[in-house]
Amino acid sequence: MGISTLQSYRGAQVFEAIGLNNSLVEKYFTGTGVAHRGRGPGRARSRGQAQARLRLPAATESETELSVGGSYAYRVRGEHHLVNPLTIAKLQHAVRQSSYQTYKEYSALVNDQSRNLCTLRGLIDIRVNPRPIPLEEVEPAAEIVKRFATGAMSYGSIGKEAHETVAIAMNRIGGRSNTGEGGEDEARFRPDANGDSRRSSIKQVPRAASASPPTTW
Repeated sequence: MGISTLQSYRGAQVFEAIGLNNSLVEKYFTGTGVAHRGRGPGRARSRGQAQARLRLPAATESETELSVGGSYAYRVRGEHHLVNPLTIAKLQHAVRQSSYQTYKEYSALVNDQSRNLCTLRGLIDIRVNPRPIPLEEVEPAAEIVKRFATGAMSYGSIGKEAHETVAIAMNRIGGRSNTGEGGEDEARFRPDANGDSRRSSIKQVPRAASASPPTTW
């Protein structure tokens, strides 16, 4: 649904229940809206599957705390996250105090992933070519940038000025910008007086009332 206010989600009934049987949906998720498959476990089986998946021990009076579980939100005893209180604190301090030393500490935490393995580059060892390629054989930057493309940022998420500036920048270097789910104003199809174009090369059109993801050309 793109960038929307909370009010637009309330009562929208745009969700589909998958993997739960009819009785469970009707009792605990009344008014889901979109027709569900109707096949899947009931309450007892769902609870058993959840406990098995999270490896939760049986609740007792002495063992009242559940394991941390989950992989998305930062937890003190959970898995390592690239964005964590330490990296955020270092970045904020570097910006507020204009401290290059603190920024180097922040960048070291973010870039050195050889131990935490939190990024793909942390799994890669870079080998240096003992015989560098002659500079004249390297593709010029003006050609490399033609393969650049921006992310699909919707019009409503970053605002009119930012959205159009990104499109102008990519058109100037020969790259491609993406309209995002919000599309673009028809006025952007016409070049500006100075020759700039605010038209995005990649058009993304959402399908209304559909569970399918947006289509991108």
